[in-house]
Amino acid sequence: MIKSIIQGFLRRLNIQVYTVSGVERLKEFQEEQKRIKTLWLQHMQIRTIIDIGANTGQFASHIHEIIPNAMLYAFEPLQDCYEELVINLTGVMQFKAFNLALGNESGTTEIHRSEYSLSSSLLPMAELHKESFPFTRNETIQVIQVAKLDEIAHEMELQKPLMIKIDVQGFEDKVIAGGLQTITQADIIIIEMSIEPLYEGQSLFYDIYKTLIEQGFQYRGNYDQLCNPNDGRVLQVDGIFVKP
Repeated sequence: MIKSIIQGFLRRLNIQVYTVSGVERLKEFQEEQKRIKTLWLQHMQIRTIIDIGANTGQFASHIHEIIPNAMLYAFEPLQDCYEELVINLTGVMQFKAFNLALGNESGTTEIHRSEYSLSSSLLPMAELHKESFPFTRNETIQVIQVAKLDEIAHEMELQKPLMIKIDVQGFEDKVIAGGLQTITQADIIIIEMSIEPLYEGQSLFYDIYKTLIEQGFQYRGNYDQLCNPNDGRVLQVDGIFVKP
């Protein structure tokens, strides 16, 4: 009786009490969700992965653990990040890295190198980005090489099923424009899309969504998302698109 009264009181205060076994079940559920999150990728039997915007190999290392037998190509324009990428993927035999950015034209261009390298972009950083993540605001300008994906595709052996990941800080539409023939060959695309502008002049969620839908892809939810630390609203998602 007393136990029921206490539980009712805690529920009214929106306080949940777990037994030790309940906490363990919650942990098991969370671990199972992590496993399920990547299970569909394993079932697709991906043979080739193109990682565009590889930085130091965070995604490349993660996806190699999930799909260890796939050939992995990675593109990273920042010289120091490229060198670290190569070191981090040492021992992965089916791996090739390119010290390049990808876009809708080829040549040299300038990149806004953020002190937080993951936020570096060929586009200037918007105020919302600086306000939400002030540790990224300091930057330098560096000259890098850029190429079209379609022009460099001959240097890769693109066996299907093919997965392409695009994470280039607001430059996603330019990557698609310069690589449309290659991108339309993909069986799955994981692409970063902003809900609100984090870089000046970038295409937002609907623009990227519309472009890929028009190329015959279907939107299948998000692999991950980024929230504003100040108010919790979603700023960016890693969208999943597949060819039926």
